Amino acid sequence: MDSFSEQCLDMARSMLSHNLDSINPDGTITPVEGEDSRLDESGHAALAIGEFYRATGETELDGKDLIDLAARCITAQAFRDPPQENGLAYAALGLLSFGPSKERNPVWERLVDETREHLDRLLLNRSDYNNHWQAFNIAKAVCRFSLGLSKKDETGRLIERFLSRIQETSSNGYFDDVDEEGIGGSFSLYGVMSFVFIRQALQLHSNPGLRDRKLPSLRTFAEKYIKLLPDLVREDGLGWSFSNNGGAYGQMHLISLLMQGFRDGWVPEDKKSKYFDLLRRLFYNFYVTFLDQEHGYLVVRDEERTAYPKHTTRLANFDGARYLSQWSRLSKQIDAPPAAAPEPFKSGCRFVIFDKSNKKEQGLLLYRNVDSGLQLQMPLISSNGTPTADCLPFPHSPGVFDWPNNSYLPIMVPELTVGENVFVPAYYGKKCTTGLGFKRSFYFRYEQPEFINTEEKIVPGLGTVKVNWTFAGNQISCEFIYTVKNQITLDRFRYVLAIGSPHSRYRVDSCPMLGAEGLRCTVQKDDFQGTWKETEVVTNDRNYRTNYGNLHYLQILERDHPLIMRPGQTYRFAASFDPDIIAVGETE
Repeated sequence: MDSFSEQCLDMARSMLSHNLDSINPDGTITPVEGEDSRLDESGHAALAIGEFYRATGETELDGKDLIDLAARCITAQAFRDPPQENGLAYAALGLLSFGPSKERNPVWERLVDETREHLDRLLLNRSDYNNHWQAFNIAKAVCRFSLGLSKKDETGRLIERFLSRIQETSSNGYFDDVDEEGIGGSFSLYGVMSFVFIRQALQLHSNPGLRDRKLPSLRTFAEKYIKLLPDLVREDGLGWSFSNNGGAYGQMHLISLLMQGFRDGWVPEDKKSKYFDLLRRLFYNFYVTFLDQEHGYLVVRDEERTAYPKHTTRLANFDGARYLSQWSRLSKQIDAPPAAAPEPFKSGCRFVIFDKSNKKEQGLLLYRNVDSGLQLQMPLISSNGTPTADCLPFPHSPGVFDWPNNSYLPIMVPELTVGENVFVPAYYGKKCTTGLGFKRSFYFRYEQPEFINTEEKIVPGLGTVKVNWTFAGNQISCEFIYTVKNQITLDRFRYVLAIGSPHSRYRVDSCPMLGAEGLRCTVQKDDFQGTWKETEVVTNDRNYRTNYGNLHYLQILERDHPLIMRPGQTYRFAASFDPDIIAVGETE
């Protein structure tokens, strides 16, 4: 792992070199042109510098004093108005990275008394959170106790509270990044991020006994995500692709989780070769897809792709440098398994249950067909009341089945507008089942006993919908069966297909993409009598970008005049797909 460690460190050094100049004399961060700065970026910068120091022991980079820069960033974060608890947590771990004791911490020595006192008060004050922000409370408690600012250690209690809430909101032990809005069940990438961040905080805790006591509890839940990876990671190394905060972070969080798992012995001995191959694929995809290898910095948005708006270029680069430094350090503690031929991928389909209760069922469908290279992730989860295509239950497979990042379109699911309500068969289900169908096919079925709108409000008394997806090799078919309980007027029906492509430069040669024949979509049944509109060209529209490449066309099936839907009658919409899939390398 020595060569991997050096490679990560070289990239971290380059990434920091390109971004340290953005740190202003007062510790704030200058954004790249065309972007706005986030109020927590100084904290992210401080932790990136701290992780680099932990990995190298160096206090200078390109003639710049890293101790002074870290102190400036921590000071700026401490005096942010309004206070940013997330940025403060990153800054706290950044401070702790330079030493677990005030007496031997060079950054603490650079802080003036006013900053030290203010930091002490901020670390003490905290709000109680039900979402991933609770991980930030844990980091603040670790810093406060480890630096000797408090004799009472609240870390253990906060971790137990974090884990107990997982059990309250998920019947199967997955992290729900719950929000006040929505139906509940936002099982997004923030779950992985939370475990990675908490584990990193525990490693910096001055009491190794507490760390050893809490690791088994953390492992119980974090292990569930590790066990997802063999079916989640695509052959070209693509990681977590659904939910709007994927992209580069969908690679980085998974790599960190895996490396922490290797370090802590969470990967079974007989599975190490398999998971090591997944780690290699994840890293190579990250390296090729998001790193400008000529200049040595992270590219998350450009003329062909975009990223979650909260993931600014500066933030992503500081986080990238932090993770690369972390990987460099962790790799020295990991023994690579003996060289062995990678375990071949197997075709299959499974539905991972995130939550199952009387109120709702949610989860993630994972399907892979080895012969065609088709692999997809289909989430049935909440989007926290903010409609985007990222969390809709359709086959997510960048390059084949694409969607606009952080934008709403009813991609591959019917959209019914009734008055002020816009309904989609998403966010929750009941009676979710998977199984084997005819001719070695797989099916995934669920139903919604009540319609739910795009704001994730259930509107009782209108109607029900039953959903049936079938996967047979490269062919996918879907059927949506609607019934209404009372007569209603359907004002509009929409069904949208998005045609995109991988990035023209930042892509892996084995990445799948559509060939000349496209999705080969056939509408088999349409009781809504929609008509295909003229294909909308969106190549130059920045509102239609993915995390991985560009969208070029929108194909919209629409009925824009009223339809009276009557009780006792079923309304079906069915479509099938046989996508023409080729590898990017075949086009060159």
